Amino acid sequence: AVWLTVFFLAPLCVVAVYSLCERGVYGGVVFRLTFQNYPRLLDPVYLSVGLRSLRLAGETTLFCLLLGYPLAYFIASRRPGLRHLLLVMVIIPFWTDFLVRTYAWMFILRSEGALNAVLAGLGLIERPVEWLFTEGAVTLGLVYGYLPYMVLPLYASIEKLDRTLVEAAQDLGANPPRVFLRVILPITLPGVAAGCILVFIPSLGAFVTPDLLGGARTPMIGNLIKTQFLTARDWPFGAAMSLSVMACVGGMLLANRLVDRREV
Repeated sequence: AVWLTVFFLAPLCVVAVYSLCERGVYGGVVFRLTFQNYPRLLDPVYLSVGLRSLRLAGETTLFCLLLGYPLAYFIASRRPGLRHLLLVMVIIPFWTDFLVRTYAWMFILRSEGALNAVLAGLGLIERPVEWLFTEGAVTLGLVYGYLPYMVLPLYASIEKLDRTLVEAAQDLGANPPRVFLRVILPITLPGVAAGCILVFIPSLGAFVTPDLLGGARTPMIGNLIKTQFLTARDWPFGAAMSLSVMACVGGMLLANRLVDRREV
């Protein structure tokens, strides 16, 4: 409780106070009460960036789920020795700094990068394709960066699955899709929910990946917040924007909790 109060609640209160203040002439904060920072969030420019951030975070979560569930199921169904090796391979990317890995994707996706070289060598393209600085590059970078956050909770949920329930469903004549939809998926839903939350929240606030792989063409809400604090020096508006994102995420977590309680 002391740790959370000092390092979470107190800074959050500071941000909340800043959001109700005015910007100084040369930036910073002037402690005069105002509520004008929140209506500014309804500006079409900021709304479009916010909606784009929600869409890209949703796409990232969906792709991570579609890729991570089969991978987690495959790992959980292997023998213990191989299972541990595969888990280590999933975690290995964390041994390298996230910024370095994002720069590596820049070299892969650029016009003279490895991807265009391979495609040209196979005769699939005649001239380099602009992969970099697109929404697709941002989505790819986010999926690559946050896929382990989906795999690990899914693996923990699938690994606890009682296989006799699957065998019983098969003995009763259920085909594989029906076994998955009626037995496996409902039992592993806690892992699905945890993985989706762990991927969606950091994807929504990401700013390194959109900045490097998307450039100025694909800014997300995290880039706007960084710009307000570090470039425009409009700390009150940046604080209001930060609290709005936190409120959005908090609402999603609360809705998920209410759904879980209703199911119980």
